[in-house]
Amino acid sequence: MKKKLVLIVLLALPILIYLIFASATHNSLFLPTISRNNKELPKWTSFDAKPVFLKNKITVLGFIGNDIKNSEGNIFNLNQKIYDNYVGFKDFQMVMIVADGKQDEVKALVEKLSNFTENMSAWKFVFAKPEEIQEYYNSFKLKGKLNSEMNTAEVIIIDKDRNHRGRKGKNKAGKKEYKESYNTTSAADLHNEMADDVKIMLREYRLALKRNNKRKDFHLHESK
Repeated sequence: MKKKLVLIVLLALPILIYLIFASATHNSLFLPTISRNNKELPKWTSFDAKPVFLKNKITVLGFIGNDIKNSEGNIFNLNQKIYDNYVGFKDFQMVMIVADGKQDEVKALVEKLSNFTENMSAWKFVFAKPEEIQEYYNSFKLKGKLNSEMNTAEVIIIDKDRNHRGRKGKNKAGKKEYKESYNTTSAADLHNEMADDVKIMLREYRLALKRNNKRKDFHLHESK
């Protein structure tokens, strides 16, 4: 009886997944992959001197470069619309790549953010030389470009396997769409599209974890 019950649950799971994701603004049950197996972050310095990795993390990755002042509003938008909603997930992080020498300015920015957000543990800032930032940005082969300050208002989503995720294919209206990044100057872009896509990413891993646990449980009962 227990075996049959487990099998029924496993068969019903795809239907459950469909119902969960039916509210998504695009047509995919899972967030499409833009590029695979991207480069890991080099061993750049961070505030706490601990290495920051993309592997095994769901990452929102941004490039601030030298332009801390003009990026401040964008960071606050990200903090309010994305970070505050998902900071409770232990595998979620925000990684911003900043030009070396801007540590004091970033520290001041973090202090401002902490006035609004108590848990700042998933905000990660790493520092590198401008040419290193450009080289790393180029490795993603994005359509967008960094400006002369090694800065962009666009951020991208990277999954636990260092795959770049976004929107590709047809949306619910049947129109083709391609979205490799999200504009942090646009509250609508963050609230209506990015928040939805990050949610799908987190659900994807949560469902995969549950599915794996059910399979382990099934095999455990089967072996008895």
